[in-house]
Amino acid sequence: MASRRAIPHLTSLRQAARPGITALLPSSKSPPPHLIDVREPPEYASGHIPTSKNLPITSSPDALFLPADHFLARFGWPKPPKGDEIVFYCRAGVRSAAAARLAVKAGWERVGQYEGSWLEWEKNGGEKEM
Repeated sequence: MASRRAIPHLTSLRQAARPGITALLPSSKSPPPHLIDVREPPEYASGHIPTSKNLPITSSPDALFLPADHFLARFGWPKPPKGDEIVFYCRAGVRSAAAARLAVKAGWERVGQYEGSWLEWEKNGGEKEM
């Protein structure tokens, strides 16, 4: 299983640029953050960052507002607790920024975004799961 250190290019959101979203920097904290790929299922199936879970934010914008049991039934993995860190990524950073804003509205405080997202990860030779 990949650790948080397996995300070498994780960048933080700046409070001034994106009000209400807490900056998240790489560290050796335990447990690692929940890494969430917000691309659509066919994009996710074509390759994703190891340990990431798929949450297609475009087709499921209500996902983070669902009760935990509905979330599990719809997506097949447990909804992250609101006290945990969550980090979003997509293809180029647009959808992940939207997901981060939705997470803050839904009550998460420890929210981050991998700004370079999948394109940067792939360009830099990051490990890929199918």
